[in-house]
Amino acid sequence: LYLTSDTGSKQVKLIILERLPQTIILFTTATLINFFLHLFGGLILARHYGSKIDRIVSMLAPTSIIPGWIYGIFLILIFYTWLHILPPGGMVDYPPPADPIQYLLSVLKHMVLPISSWILSGLFLGLYSSRTFFLIFSTEDYVEAAKAKGLPPSLVDRRYVLRPLLPTMVTNLSFALIGSWGGAIITEAVFDWPGLGSLMSQALAYPDPPVIIGEVTIYAWLLMLTVLILDIVYAILDPRIRSIGEER
Repeated sequence: LYLTSDTGSKQVKLIILERLPQTIILFTTATLINFFLHLFGGLILARHYGSKIDRIVSMLAPTSIIPGWIYGIFLILIFYTWLHILPPGGMVDYPPPADPIQYLLSVLKHMVLPISSWILSGLFLGLYSSRTFFLIFSTEDYVEAAKAKGLPPSLVDRRYVLRPLLPTMVTNLSFALIGSWGGAIITEAVFDWPGLGSLMSQALAYPDPPVIIGEVTIYAWLLMLTVLILDIVYAILDPRIRSIGEER
């Protein structure tokens, strides 16, 4: 075992737990922003199907194949090299501010570019996918009947489109959150972010098998726990699933 925690411990648990909060702060935040941005943006596009903005999003959807770290490099060039208004990397200013409020503001400032790179990377494809998904379900007979009654579009979306899709949306969000806890090796390298992605990179470079196995094992356990919790949540969100289980 080559890697150690900041306290000098060689325990794999402590090494990983030391990096986990940084990963959650950055990538879980980016995942939540992406989820709600794609959700509400997709609803708006589905409501304005065929509009100019809808066509623009459809045309730009293929640009989402570009990984976030490439956008990150361009953002660093623009906002650090040229404009000098945002830091190029790291998690906090050096030396770190002693005041807790200033420390928090420093962390938030350092999060702007990496989060922006992730948002830009998946923006158009996420909007296009959500919009197409909502369009499919918005043509169901019960939705058309609700529209024929003269209900407001927001009420139709909330009660007749979003509500039946809750299990699917919860599933997508759950697995996205679990994926965000693994970090991102290249993005963390570009922005010098001290998360689990950079830890995995260091463990692979040495190599340090216990740390590698530890990260993979924790992810596997989180994945299994998520699937178990989702089974319970499905029964709460959709009574039909609960009734099927009772019949069996």
